[in-house]
Amino acid sequence: MTDECIVPPRTWQDPETHYLKAFQSEWYLLVVKLQDCITSATVDFWSSRGVRFGHLPITTGSISSPMGLGSDSSPVSVSMFDVSTYLADSMQFGLEYLCRLSEAGAYYMMPAFRGEASDSTHLCQFFHSEAEVPGTLADTQVVVEEYIRHILLRLRSQCGAEIEKATGSLDHFARLDDPTPFRSLTLDEAINLLGGSPELVTTDPDLGFRGLTRAGEHKLMQQCGEFLWITHFDERSVPFYQANDGQGHALNGDLLFGPGEVVGAGQRHIDGDSVRAALRMHEVAEDEYEWYVAMKDNVPMLTSGFGLGVERLLMWVTQQTDIRDFQIFVRENGIEILP
Repeated sequence: MTDECIVPPRTWQDPETHYLKAFQSEWYLLVVKLQDCITSATVDFWSSRGVRFGHLPITTGSISSPMGLGSDSSPVSVSMFDVSTYLADSMQFGLEYLCRLSEAGAYYMMPAFRGEASDSTHLCQFFHSEAEVPGTLADTQVVVEEYIRHILLRLRSQCGAEIEKATGSLDHFARLDDPTPFRSLTLDEAINLLGGSPELVTTDPDLGFRGLTRAGEHKLMQQCGEFLWITHFDERSVPFYQANDGQGHALNGDLLFGPGEVVGAGQRHIDGDSVRAALRMHEVAEDEYEWYVAMKDNVPMLTSGFGLGVERLLMWVTQQTDIRDFQIFVRENGIEILP
């Protein structure tokens, strides 16, 4: 690298002065340009397929990561005009609703809110690019791969010079020139490769469902390469809305690259009875999801969808290791920060 290298200034470490120091940083000029490029590429991608953008609220009474079995996120509850509600962790359910109003499916890009503290790979407020389309998990995996290639190659084309100043090379984009579908492993296959080490594989002490640690994700990428799907998790380890194969496996998949999981995808239950059974199994009360069940009763439909964390994607693009470098406006739970 040369003296012209673009590096994150880590101004987020002092939230009170961050916004003033960011004006003087070439890094944040780059982040804004990358965000803009991703947005325009996303609109072009979905518009060419007839998938419609959804204007959805950021509040919901039906969070998509409830605190039942398999949940790995905390909701953000708020009170508005003496009514309790949540800031959206995802509006996936809204996209499922829009699929019944838009034949080819629906998408959005909007903020997501989580109750956990931020760390090097996790923001408590981040940007989500999500879509829901008719079809199976396998259909959605194909679309995800097309979408990833589309936006990343657009970034290389329009922002390549600046990205190279941040990374020293554009060699990491080479995999995207290969049209071969991304490699895919089931969770069972992944755990066999990892040998079941507790540093790499987690097991719930009460219910026995398994998962991968961040170290496990990185080990798999070292062994199998980046852009690696891990599919068919244990049914109880995922939220209730993921459909299953009837043999204890969810019809879901995580796409690993860069910091680890960047995309989460899944096939949904078709009808209300399937949702009711899943709610009971995950020990989640039906009350807040009554409308969702009624929608599936009235308009059964096979859909699948995915969510992509934009800042995690940018970590791969710029080969950075701390997601907090991608906040234009710093946000931390429990701290009042201006602007």
